[in-house]
Amino acid sequence: MHHLIEPAIQYWGTPVVLVSTLNEDGSSNLAPMSSAWWLGWSCMLGLDASSQTTDNLRRSGQCVLNLPSDNLAEAVNRLALTTGSRSVPVHKKLLGYRHEADKFAASGLTPQASEAVAPLRAQECPVQLEAVVEDIRPFARRDPRMGVPAVCVEVRIVKVHAHSDILMQGHAHRVDPDRWHPLLMSFREFYGRGERLQKSRLGRGPEEAYAPWKHTGLKGLAGKALVAWSRHRYGGSERTQGAETPS
Repeated sequence: MHHLIEPAIQYWGTPVVLVSTLNEDGSSNLAPMSSAWWLGWSCMLGLDASSQTTDNLRRSGQCVLNLPSDNLAEAVNRLALTTGSRSVPVHKKLLGYRHEADKFAASGLTPQASEAVAPLRAQECPVQLEAVVEDIRPFARRDPRMGVPAVCVEVRIVKVHAHSDILMQGHAHRVDPDRWHPLLMSFREFYGRGERLQKSRLGRGPEEAYAPWKHTGLKGLAGKALVAWSRHRYGGSERTQGAETPS
């Protein structure tokens, strides 16, 4: 039987991301978060509007999304309740946050130079996504249950670094889902992914079907034409009107 509930947070389980950015003085900030989702080579991040990460993204427009595996939970835990902001916001003080200037040292992770952006990568993370900011806008302004001002940050991935241990044998550019074990967070607790349940119908076709930009020749031209038509047909900028606030 289902019950009508009102949880304090909608935290159903998403990958943990360590967002690396540069502070105004050029030092590194490394912040754990898990309100993130990907589509194509773009990613949407949900962040506290008052965070140092948000400030850094607004100013520099660059970041690295480091994805830890499930054996790096302790490193992520060392960053919990820390902020790069020298002036800790009141709502974070009430939650027990403290200022930490050197986030890489606090986590025990090793900084590593990036190739296309200035922020550093976390060497121990099996996946490191260099990215640039495409858009930052307020999030959930009409939601009376949103406890603090928030923003959604759209970033575009420009470089993907994946450790050889998680790559599919015989495929230089494919991640093996049986070898990649991301760290997940569900209702503020850490979890691993678990075992594969069964074969997915979605996985039957070639993965390259989702990347028409990889094809050449006639197949590449056809793919580009299809993308252009789809963007014209479905990529309009119309906005949906806000729904009524639930009582």
